[in-house]
Amino acid sequence: MGFYAPAQLVRDARAHGVTLRPVDVTLSGRETALEAGGGAAAASGLRPVRLGLNRVAGLAEDAAERIVAARGERPFDSAEDLARRARLDAYALQLLARAGALRALAGHRHAAAWAVAGVDTRATPLLARTRTHEPAATLAAPGVAAETLADYRATGLTLGTHPVALLRAQLAHYKVLPAAELAGFPHGRLARASGLVTHRQRPETARGVVFVTLEDETGAVNVIVWPQLVERQRRALLASTLLTVYGIWQCQGGPGHEIRHLVARQLVDHTPLLAGLEARSRNFR
Repeated sequence: MGFYAPAQLVRDARAHGVTLRPVDVTLSGRETALEAGGGAAAASGLRPVRLGLNRVAGLAEDAAERIVAARGERPFDSAEDLARRARLDAYALQLLARAGALRALAGHRHAAAWAVAGVDTRATPLLARTRTHEPAATLAAPGVAAETLADYRATGLTLGTHPVALLRAQLAHYKVLPAAELAGFPHGRLARASGLVTHRQRPETARGVVFVTLEDETGAVNVIVWPQLVERQRRALLASTLLTVYGIWQCQGGPGHEIRHLVARQLVDHTPLLAGLEARSRNFR
């Protein structure tokens, strides 16, 4: 996906009216691709985009290819049928369950994890005959926060609620503004922003300046960190997943050509607020 983080591409696609659909073993190809669209999609001329199996962290490429090939012969009718015909081991099944990719076959994440735990992936017929069948458990569906965390851990993005949106009330205590509000902020004002770190760049030509991109549920904020602050707050700069920046807002250029960024004066690592979320950051590309 090049320079942009997947979550940024998702936000931009939605802003342009594109429908995005989650990873699904019954529908996804190996890679993210356009789907045939009906109804509103057909009327608008915009085809939906289906996330590919390669978005599932840890899933081997050949496993994804076997899933697509087996599904091409005939649809899967259960998680056990998927495992048998695509020759998936227990680890691959758990990865798919955690990614929510088995929803069509086994229900929500909790139900899917329970279902695949009971799938016998042993190839030996003698051992397979020793298995016992347990009744399906009634498990509560994960809540919004749990779904968001699971999405990021399993696929590096979410099509649901952005994690920063879940923290907006807590972040309000630090008087931070959403990216969308900062876009209209006047030049030269003190400003505060918080977001997931999607990029850190330190170009060789920038003489030690680090450029950071923060993402929240409303957009992205570009941050400039001068060398002195880089040295003084290196740990917060390099280790943060959720970073809060206090600084001066700069907006230069004419209408339609504005360049906006936040010149950092202080960095605060607010990663603990995410309760273990591990968003993927692309560093120094």
